[in-house]
Amino acid sequence: MSPTRPSGRDVLRESVGGQRRDIALGSLLGSGHQMGEALVPVLIGVVIDRAVTGSDTGALFRWLGVLAVLYVALALSFRFGAWAGDRSAVRSEHTLRVALVRRVLHPGGGAEEGRLPGALANIATEDAKRVGGVNTALMYGISALVGILTCAVVLLRMSVPLGLVVLLGTPVLLWLGHLLSKPLETRSGAEQERAAHASAVAADLVAGLRVLKGIGGEPAAVARYRTTSRDSLRATLRAARAQAFQSGMVLSLTGCLIAVVALVGGRLAAGGGITLGQLVSAVGLALFLLGPLETLAWANAEFAQGRASAGRVAEVLASAHGVTAGGRGLPPRVRGAVRLAGVGHGGLRGVDLDIAPGELLGVVATDPAHATDLLRCLARRADPDTGTVELDGVPLRDLDPAELRTAVLVAEHDADLFEGTVRDNVTAAAPASGDPGPAMAAAGVTQVVRTLPRGEDTAVSERGRSLSGGQRQRVALARALAADRPVLVVHDPTTAVDAVTEAGIAAGLREVREGRTTVLVTTSPALLSVTDRVVLLDGGRVVDTASHAELISRHETYRAAVLA
Repeated sequence: MSPTRPSGRDVLRESVGGQRRDIALGSLLGSGHQMGEALVPVLIGVVIDRAVTGSDTGALFRWLGVLAVLYVALALSFRFGAWAGDRSAVRSEHTLRVALVRRVLHPGGGAEEGRLPGALANIATEDAKRVGGVNTALMYGISALVGILTCAVVLLRMSVPLGLVVLLGTPVLLWLGHLLSKPLETRSGAEQERAAHASAVAADLVAGLRVLKGIGGEPAAVARYRTTSRDSLRATLRAARAQAFQSGMVLSLTGCLIAVVALVGGRLAAGGGITLGQLVSAVGLALFLLGPLETLAWANAEFAQGRASAGRVAEVLASAHGVTAGGRGLPPRVRGAVRLAGVGHGGLRGVDLDIAPGELLGVVATDPAHATDLLRCLARRADPDTGTVELDGVPLRDLDPAELRTAVLVAEHDADLFEGTVRDNVTAAAPASGDPGPAMAAAGVTQVVRTLPRGEDTAVSERGRSLSGGQRQRVALARALAADRPVLVVHDPTTAVDAVTEAGIAAGLREVREGRTTVLVTTSPALLSVTDRVVLLDGGRVVDTASHAELISRHETYRAAVLA
């Protein structure tokens, strides 16, 4: 999208403008089809006047031949015109999906705030599809208008009153159709909002299915989804009623227009103003009008739904970034010195902390929310409300988030795996020339692959659900270690493994990260015992810094946090 903060109108304009060639081609061919359809009753009238009335067999076959050629031409026009229109819709939908995914994955973040993953997925699929469908509707709408205009010109040549009925009646019908589409646009937006929420809740429940079964929470989860699904159903039914009402009213008004055309044509034929063949043509054209007028009604409904979906797409694309890129770059060689000066964010209160290059530091937070706040600041998913976080003397807020993450990796506790093999997951962020072996050994993945049917080439299902919780944690930790960043921050990487494995991981982690800055945000005694020192974070403040053994001996809160 070209505008920095696009609106729904900008989304539609970009969607149509980006596919103008296909839309123009589809409209041209579609218009040819509609003109051909309009000329069919005209040719039938000519056949009646010039061949049937005069019993001219030769003329009859000639005009029937012309009619056959016309049918072939309009059929081919429809086929290739529809193909061009559908292609414009699919391409536009794809472009929108790419733009949405790019925005969601932008290092500055912000698009996911206040939206569940399922809601974002619904916007990137259903809403993008509806916006792309506007291109098809536009193509068909232009073709229908050309068909109506052709019909009006032919009727004007037959009789001025007949042509005026069509020329004056069609704009009124279009205006009424536009008014009737307003409730549909509003209700379509609500429908998509509810559907997105239902999809998000379903995705959320499926992701936590094992936990729900473990705590016996299935009834509450089912009740929650049933309530959400019913809300979505009610919104869908309201939108369907609005669409049915709009379609019914437009169809009734169209029938009235056709009836007026037929009535005026019949009176003119009875008075000798037009021939029998022209009367047949006029009635045929009146019936033909039903098609393009219904097409316009459908296109109007598609525009209404497309406008509502474009607004939802624009909200995501225009969402403010969580953090913005600064004007400075990383030092040529990142040493890994991290400094927090008076950092206040969320529950953190004036945190001061200096981490030396190459240090293995443990951080124990008595409140898990404070650990999360610290991770957000170190990963620069958010800038501190007060104070600064620095890397080698450069404030993180002055760096581009994408560039920062080439030097600092924050491995979340609940990091997901991806579809692929175990090795693919481990090497996902590793340097091309790197050897993942040491990282796999340090994280205990070497033992894991021995138990798998195809070793490190064993396929991993979506989000790593084919592995156990401990296996997923070890693969995720190996991935973080294989990335080989100058600064690595790891959050509770061993909560799902046994004590013996955890001790081996602690020793391996220290060995593989030797000489590079590593921060372990954890309450695991096995991990804390291999650190150079440990910081105790209590009440959002740093209350003490010492070795693991010293903190255990002199702090009751520390003992409660790590030994409970």
